[in-house]
Amino acid sequence: MGELALALLALAALHGAGATEPLENDSEPGKSGVEGKPWKATPNLADLDLDTAGRGAEWTSWFNIDHPGGDGDHESLEAIRFYYRGRVCERPVAIQARTTEWALPEEVGEVVHASPKKGFRCINKEQPPGKTCSNYHIRFLCPLEHIYWSHWSSWSPCSRSACGSSGSQTRTRRCVNARLAAALKEVKCKGKAVERRPCSAGPCPEPVWMEWGSWGPCSHSCGSAGTRARRRSCKTTKKTPCPGEPTEVQKCPPSPCPDCPEHTLKGNVVTGTGAALPGARIYLEGRPPVLLGRSDAHGHFNVTTGLCQGTTSNISAHHEGFAPGLAPVVSNGSGMAVVHLRLRRLEKPYMVLHPKAKVRVAGQDVTFCCKASGTPVPKKYYWYHNGTLLERKAQQPGSRLALRALAPEQAGTYHCKASSEAGAIRSAPAQLTVLAQGQQSCRSEPEPSLVELPSECPQDATGSRYYNVGRCPPSPCSSSSATPSGCGEDTGHCCGVRRMELREIPCAGSLLPVKVVAECGCGPCAQPRVLVQGRVTAADTGEPLRFGHIFLGGRKVGFTGYKGSFTIEVPPDTQRLVARFVDQQQRFVDAIRVLPFDRRGGSVYQEVKMLRKKEPVDLDGNRSNAIPLGEESGREPVGELVLPAGAFLRPSGEVFNGTVRASVTFVDPRDMATASAASSDLSFANAEGEIVPLRTYGMFSVDFREGESGAALQTGPVQVRMDTGQVWMPEHLQKMKLWSLNPETGLWEEEGMLRPVEGSRGRREERTFLVGNLEIRERRLFNLDVPEDRRCFVKVRAYSNEKFNPYEQLEGVVISLINLEPQPGYPTNPRAWGRFDSVVTGPNGACLPAFCDGQRPDAYSAYVTATLGGEELEAVASSPKLNPSAIGVSQPYLGKLGYRRSDHDDPNLKKTAFQINVAKPDPNNVDETNGPIYSYRSLEECESAPASANHLRFYRVEVDKYEYNVVPFKESDLTTWTGDYLSWWPNPQEFRACFIKVQIEGPQEYMVRSRNAGGSHPRTRGQLYGLRDARSVRDMQLDGTSGACVEFKCSGMLFDQSLVDRTLVSIIPQGSCRRTAINTLLRDYLSRHPPLADNNHTGAFTMLAPVDPLGHNYGIYTVTDQNPRLAKEIAIGRCFDGTSDGFSREMRAGAGTAVTFVCQERPPGRESFFQRLLTAPAEALDEIRREMGAGEMRRAPPEVMDFASGARAPGPTPTRRTPSSPRRPSRVRGQP
Repeated sequence: MGELALALLALAALHGAGATEPLENDSEPGKSGVEGKPWKATPNLADLDLDTAGRGAEWTSWFNIDHPGGDGDHESLEAIRFYYRGRVCERPVAIQARTTEWALPEEVGEVVHASPKKGFRCINKEQPPGKTCSNYHIRFLCPLEHIYWSHWSSWSPCSRSACGSSGSQTRTRRCVNARLAAALKEVKCKGKAVERRPCSAGPCPEPVWMEWGSWGPCSHSCGSAGTRARRRSCKTTKKTPCPGEPTEVQKCPPSPCPDCPEHTLKGNVVTGTGAALPGARIYLEGRPPVLLGRSDAHGHFNVTTGLCQGTTSNISAHHEGFAPGLAPVVSNGSGMAVVHLRLRRLEKPYMVLHPKAKVRVAGQDVTFCCKASGTPVPKKYYWYHNGTLLERKAQQPGSRLALRALAPEQAGTYHCKASSEAGAIRSAPAQLTVLAQGQQSCRSEPEPSLVELPSECPQDATGSRYYNVGRCPPSPCSSSSATPSGCGEDTGHCCGVRRMELREIPCAGSLLPVKVVAECGCGPCAQPRVLVQGRVTAADTGEPLRFGHIFLGGRKVGFTGYKGSFTIEVPPDTQRLVARFVDQQQRFVDAIRVLPFDRRGGSVYQEVKMLRKKEPVDLDGNRSNAIPLGEESGREPVGELVLPAGAFLRPSGEVFNGTVRASVTFVDPRDMATASAASSDLSFANAEGEIVPLRTYGMFSVDFREGESGAALQTGPVQVRMDTGQVWMPEHLQKMKLWSLNPETGLWEEEGMLRPVEGSRGRREERTFLVGNLEIRERRLFNLDVPEDRRCFVKVRAYSNEKFNPYEQLEGVVISLINLEPQPGYPTNPRAWGRFDSVVTGPNGACLPAFCDGQRPDAYSAYVTATLGGEELEAVASSPKLNPSAIGVSQPYLGKLGYRRSDHDDPNLKKTAFQINVAKPDPNNVDETNGPIYSYRSLEECESAPASANHLRFYRVEVDKYEYNVVPFKESDLTTWTGDYLSWWPNPQEFRACFIKVQIEGPQEYMVRSRNAGGSHPRTRGQLYGLRDARSVRDMQLDGTSGACVEFKCSGMLFDQSLVDRTLVSIIPQGSCRRTAINTLLRDYLSRHPPLADNNHTGAFTMLAPVDPLGHNYGIYTVTDQNPRLAKEIAIGRCFDGTSDGFSREMRAGAGTAVTFVCQERPPGRESFFQRLLTAPAEALDEIRREMGAGEMRRAPPEVMDFASGARAPGPTPTRRTPSSPRRPSRVRGQP
């Protein structure tokens, strides 16, 4: 019986458990006590057309988003899709539910409601007396490659609209997949997706002029002579025009501008948010425009001069900092006309579409595109080749650049610049490669790529245990000129693996299989999902932001979870990801972050800190008020916000003189702890459109509300006064500016200069202030910043261990740099932070921008950290003495940088950061021209620097941990994934990590290996997937006990998504060890889900890995994520803690254990079973045979090769029930 039929039987059994008619939950996702429409209990399979799919179905992972409480347990499909986007197909066909104790609803006697279209519900009041709902988790059955045709579309317009010509019409239908799009192979329906038929527009009539239109208004409404015109149109469908001119112009005499007091124009001017805009200049459009007046304090205006009855014209409004507004005015004969003008705040252009890299052959064409947003929308675009402005004739109107018949000299970088009256913005550069005729962009010969072999494998002639498996660089391939225009429609072609070979390496008397890249070739570029995951918490208490809004630009994309967690899918072509987190309860200042991400795919983890709003104070709106900026911790305030009497305004423009609840939250850079909570990345777009950094002296958020109603208030002109004594670099006094943050672009925009004024603070001494003015309207976050042009780049690399091998670099690591300003003479005691940046490492490390100084090496210093999936990486030690070869920087430049790890003076501090002086390199000093500091104009040199050049380092602390995959895969670079039956990870879009917890009772720590081979799939049975070694960790609470969390390959679908393979997993501890216990629940589960693996040797534990994602009660830990490293880190944290939802780095060996071994010290000269398996495989095999007994061996099925022994390890035993045998419905299982 097929998987789908079995699933439907399970569904029938689930509904047959005495459940009443299920009820629909149409309210808040996850919870509701409101009864509504009934669910459909049985899925409608007819409209799914499973016959065309031909592949059956598979189960999703288990979900449990709700815990029983209130009226019961609710697991709605809507909520599951909200929290786990993309994990459930669009149209599930069945559902299954189990309690957290793995019981079916009928087994516990509970009444439940289930529907594959709605989800699951258990209602407490429907249960038998004295019984309440259990805690359930559910999963859904999704069709595999389930496809069907959609309805035909309407016929398209005729392709030829010109008369006298014939064309064609088309209609289309879509090949619909009920699942999310298959990541590994294209699914096709039978038949055609497009139909065509001929069409014609008919014969063409002769061209003829239409009647003249009426005369238009005079170009000058009054005051001077002007012209007026009338037009006629030519009715023709041929290329032959009508004889004569289409326009006729005549002069109109001048007329005085009359005063018509009986005719009045009334209007109002408001901002984009509807707030009154006073002081706007009102013009009557003409040549030249005539100033009519200004809007008053409420945004109103009243005009009686220059407009009389019958006048038809346009009125415009202008205000500094706003884009002009235009509205037509037509007198209605009543003597009064009304006009409303809405002015949007000027916003600098922001690039939303960047040109893409292209590869072409000489003679082909190419098109580059870019697009910018802003207010007003930019209309002017300029294109540059290698930094030089191209002639206008080479550009197309608008934002496209088309190059025809390419020549080799046209290769290089191209970028565009968009401009408007608000400013300019530059795009990221795109590389154009022009190949000669016959030149290949993807070499068939692979590049070298080394993997480390197991320790038992012999070293080569050079003493290395690394093997070259090859790789294909994911570089772009040449595309045809006929491909789409290059504005985002096509995915292009990239270099990738075309063919792999299986090789065998002699290791300890056996053959180790390994797949190597044999040939590279061009194919469609992969389109990986790019994610940013993380957690949003309060900067002061760590309280999570529960169900906060998440915005990308002005679009809401989701909510944070109950624990503050979030997942953001990065839109395609994004260069700069700006996210805004909003607290619905208004306890925190909006957090606006520029989040780093890995463009090659996968997820990057980020901790987001939110600043708690300062407690509001009551102000009298009828009096002048001053609010200090940064007076905490006994420091002198950086400045103050001065609000004159009558400064507070309602949105209507009405002055508010009552009690004002004022909250001004200041981010003080003198407090190092505030850096993590600061908004954006302190960048702005300069006059050339380049995004450049700022150095902050403090930022503040304002929130003014009416004392009684709580309604938001604005302000008219207010004053910001900054104490010059808090500006520690004198050259900054002349460049200090006031800025506001654009929440959609994450860029700071200039509000005005701060100028020196003499003043005092009450009775304090006279001092000089920098004073600036602003109005607080739409924007509420401001900054006291200086543009800083002393900039450099710092080269940082991350490694998988302390060996610092160039081919063991880690990608996807988030490197963060905080610029510090040290106390004079005390470089390790910073006075303040100035800015911060984060960059994700690629295959050649990362280059981080930082402020630097060529005259004083210690003028600026940098504090640098590195994280990978929430794990902090370790920096190289600086004490007891510096080791230049370990740090990665040669002397004497290292001494100039003053490298110090965070624990340099106190060994009890963390070792996860370092601090350096950002000393700008001297181009005349050869010791400073090889990194790790590069001048700002040397970014390309920094990014392409070889691993042998000076750089700073982080590394993962992994003691005695080893991983080997038969099909090589670099977890930090998802582009290295290869679809193969022996791939450890079968799906590059989703990674499922599985760990087993092993308890060891013995006097020391022991290595534990998992050997993973195919167990039930006909294509992989007996073939090795890979090896994992992990050393056990001592439990500090249990004497003589340690625990090991060992990864194994999860069971499930292989890369073709066709059949499930239950991985044959062998757990082998190193030492004289004897298995003493197996988790009871795990043993029962394995016995209830045959076939069973032979498990007779007491020195090991063998199982056919469970398909279901079991929990800590079984000693199995499973986590699914789009990032393999993040999935493994979470699973390891739960395994150490011995729980299914905790996280720890302290081993609790007695909690959540799957199998227990007792290990003893061996007598001198006697090897352990683990070592005998490596060094004497034949004898080890004989021992296994003796323990298994001859009878067992005769009944054993085909055995599996053990890589180390070269012999056969235990395989699955035959049972009375096979996977294809009929089972009771309650026993039906699918793959997660």
